[in-house]
Amino acid sequence: MIILAIETSCDDTAIAVIRSSDKKNPRFEILSNIVSSQVKLHKKYGGVYPTLAKREHQRNLVPVLEKALKGAEMLKIFNSQFPISNFQTLEKILIREKDLFKQLKDFLKKYQKPKVDLIAVTNGPGLEPCLWIGINFAKALAFAWNLPIVPVNHIEAHILVNFVNKNLKSKCQISNFTRPNFAKQKLRRARIQSSNIKNLFPAICLIVSGGHTQLIIMRNFGKYKIIGETRDDAAGECFDKAARILGLEYPGGPAIAAAASAAKPQTTNHKPQTKLPRPMIHQKNYDFSFSGLKTAVLYDYKKQDKKTQKSQKYVQEMCKEIQQAIIDVLIKKTIKAAKDFKVKSIILGGGVTANKELRKQLEEKIKKEISDIQYLIPDIKLATDNAVMVAITGCFHKPEKIEKIKAKANLRLK
Repeated sequence: MIILAIETSCDDTAIAVIRSSDKKNPRFEILSNIVSSQVKLHKKYGGVYPTLAKREHQRNLVPVLEKALKGAEMLKIFNSQFPISNFQTLEKILIREKDLFKQLKDFLKKYQKPKVDLIAVTNGPGLEPCLWIGINFAKALAFAWNLPIVPVNHIEAHILVNFVNKNLKSKCQISNFTRPNFAKQKLRRARIQSSNIKNLFPAICLIVSGGHTQLIIMRNFGKYKIIGETRDDAAGECFDKAARILGLEYPGGPAIAAAASAAKPQTTNHKPQTKLPRPMIHQKNYDFSFSGLKTAVLYDYKKQDKKTQKSQKYVQEMCKEIQQAIIDVLIKKTIKAAKDFKVKSIILGGGVTANKELRKQLEEKIKKEISDIQYLIPDIKLATDNAVMVAITGCFHKPEKIEKIKAKANLRLK
C-alpha cells in the first residue's frame, strides 16, 4: 500500500510518500519526504502567526506535492481531460483557498493520477487555520483521485515514528519559504521494531514540543492515557520566550542549546551565576509548569546592568541553566512515572526531543536507575514535524468519510 501524507499543523508544509507492507510485521519504504519550513519568515516576529502560516501553506502545498511525487518517481505528465463538473466540486472544497484551487487545477490538468492508495492528513492538534488548509487540500486530492482519507493525531504521530528501525538514515529535505531547491530523494527502507514488540508495553511517552509537554501511558498501538501535562507554558514555549528575553533568535530551543553548548565547562566547585527554579519537580503528580521559569529568567535579566545583559558569558551561562532546569524537570517526572507504572519502555516524541542534552541525560538516568527498560528516541531528522510520521500513523487507522474530517486544534489522545 502506498500512502501520501500531508502535515500542516504549524509552520512546516510537509508531504511524504511511503510504501507499507505486511500488517503483522510492518515494513516501510520512504519514497520521498519533503519539508518546506517557514522559520525564516516567522523569525522576525519571534513566533508563528497562524494567518501568515496559512497563507504560506497555500503557496507551498502544490509545489511540495509536485516535488514529493517527483522524488517518489510518481510524477508523470499527462494532459488529462479532467471534467469541468469535477473542477466545480474542487472549487467548492477549496472555497476559502482560491489561490490553492488555481494551482491544484493546473496541476491536475498537467499530471496523471499517481499510484497512491491512501491519503493521511494531520487533523489536530495544532493551529486551526493551518490544519484546515491541509485538510481541505487532502479532501480535494481525495476527490480528484478517488482515494480514502485517514485523519491523524499529530501527537500519536510523534510517538509512532519511534518504531521505525534506528537503521533508518532518511534525509529529510528542509527548505525555507522562498521556493526551495528540492533534490531527488533516494529510496530509504525502514522496518517497525517488531522483535519482541509486545515487550515494549506498557510504555511511558514523553511528548515535548512547542505547544505540548505531556506524559502518556501507551498500553498498545491506539491505546493511550494522558497522566500528566503542562498547566501553562509547554517546554518549547519556555525555550522560545526565554530566548526572546535574552535577545536570541526564534526558534528558541536550538538557539538556547547552541549558546549553552558554547558556555565554558563548569569546574566541580563552580556554581552557576543564576540558579533558576525547577517548577513542580518535587510534586508527586506528573504535571509540568514552565511559566514561572520564564518569569525567573525575565527578573534575573532585568536586574543586570546593560553591559552584563549583552555579555556573551552571561547569555551562555543563563542558556545553560535554562536548558538544564527544563531537562531536570522532564527527566525527574518521566523517571518517576516509569517507576510508578512499572513500564517496559520510555518513548520520546516532539520537536524538543531533538535537544542532544535531553537525549543524552535521559539515557544516562535510565541506565543508572531503571536499566532493565528500553529507551526509544526518534531519529533527529524525524523528531521535528514531518509527514513521514503522519504516513506511518495512517497505517494503523481506518479511513473516515470526507465530510466527517474536521480540524481539531485541541485534539487529545484517547
